Amino acid sequence: MSIGIVFAGFAAMLVLMFLSMPVAVSIITVGALGGYLMYGMPLVDMMGGVIWSTVNSPSILAIPLFMLLGELLLRGGIADRMYDALAVWLARLPGGLLHSNIATSTLFSATSGSSVATAATVGTIALPALQQYKYPMRAALGSLAAGGTLGILIPPSINLLVYGSLANASVGQLFAGGLIPGLLLALSFSLYIFFAHRNAGAEATELVDMPLRQKLALGKYLIPPFVIFAVVMGSIYGGLATPTESAAIGVIISLVFVALNGRLSVEFLIECSIQAARTSGMVIIVLVCALLLNVTISMTGAAQAMTQWIASLGLSQISLLLALLVFYVLLGMFMDAMSMLVLTVPIVIPIVVAVGIDPIWFGIFIVLMCEIALITPPVGMNLFVVHGVRKDGGSYADVVWGALPYVFVMMAFTILLMFFPGIVMWLPDTLAGR
Repeated sequence: MSIGIVFAGFAAMLVLMFLSMPVAVSIITVGALGGYLMYGMPLVDMMGGVIWSTVNSPSILAIPLFMLLGELLLRGGIADRMYDALAVWLARLPGGLLHSNIATSTLFSATSGSSVATAATVGTIALPALQQYKYPMRAALGSLAAGGTLGILIPPSINLLVYGSLANASVGQLFAGGLIPGLLLALSFSLYIFFAHRNAGAEATELVDMPLRQKLALGKYLIPPFVIFAVVMGSIYGGLATPTESAAIGVIISLVFVALNGRLSVEFLIECSIQAARTSGMVIIVLVCALLLNVTISMTGAAQAMTQWIASLGLSQISLLLALLVFYVLLGMFMDAMSMLVLTVPIVIPIVVAVGIDPIWFGIFIVLMCEIALITPPVGMNLFVVHGVRKDGGSYADVVWGALPYVFVMMAFTILLMFFPGIVMWLPDTLAGR
């Protein structure tokens, strides 16, 4: 009975979303209103306590700080110089500037935490050069959309922060778990480009023929992201700061680099702060609504019932994960990544823990599912973002078909992690002394 209630509620939320109801409103309608109708005011009182204890947590404060960090890098002129520095070195590879798209996305992801921000930033910077050198638009747009997804896997990651809050998992361990898979996934994207688009960019000869001294001089523009990443992640893993404190340190360092770049002003700070507040507010509202839903689900006993049902099926870890892979790929076609994360984690976590899957490993798995959701139509957010920054009036189908091969690359990479979980767990275990 309790499982039936959860499925009915989940279906109701999907229907509300398809009717263009805001995600947060859809969740709170089913979670809070449904809970009130079933259990009355005592449940509503319990919800207030759960929300306050979660939102009042210092780890939630890291969300707006990391959002602000990404805005400072984007609007401070640091990201576009990063692209210029990487392009002159990578243009020589088969695939040319398509590799620069992935490399710049990787480096920006290491300081941002947002896939949408990464895709928008790198897309705005890269597309003029890609059009100038007559790169195939499908290949160019696909690499930008896929590269942008790395923003939620390579730490710091907003999605990993939210997952840690929902699953009661260590954010530091999650960040450590995402680092090696994030870099290997970026390498996988570049390998695909190497073989599938090796002849692209033949006209970018002036970048290839640039003198070595000039290439080395451009290397100074890579210093800011490396310094910020080293300080932010080093302070966490070295036990010197919490994720929230490290985010604040990263913001201060970014301000220094922006000032050295000659962009720092009161208007600049106001603009960055307003945009970071808007994005953070959206994430936190969805998170709060998901917490309300979580309280209702807990009261129904559905999580325990589903855990017992899955256990009775006798599925192995691999079988369960393959089933979840199909489920999330299909769900991601119709739901944005953050909503998918906050809606399913409270239900799925007890099930995967019951079959012996580590919550840290599963955090990386579900973020990979969110990455796939970002580039699968019709609701793939990165597809819309990259198409939006395109100025030549081309078809939306170009970015869809360009990104599709990367969906299969990510699915294959996820299956690889299922059979070799040590790729994810080696660094967290090493840092924890296990």
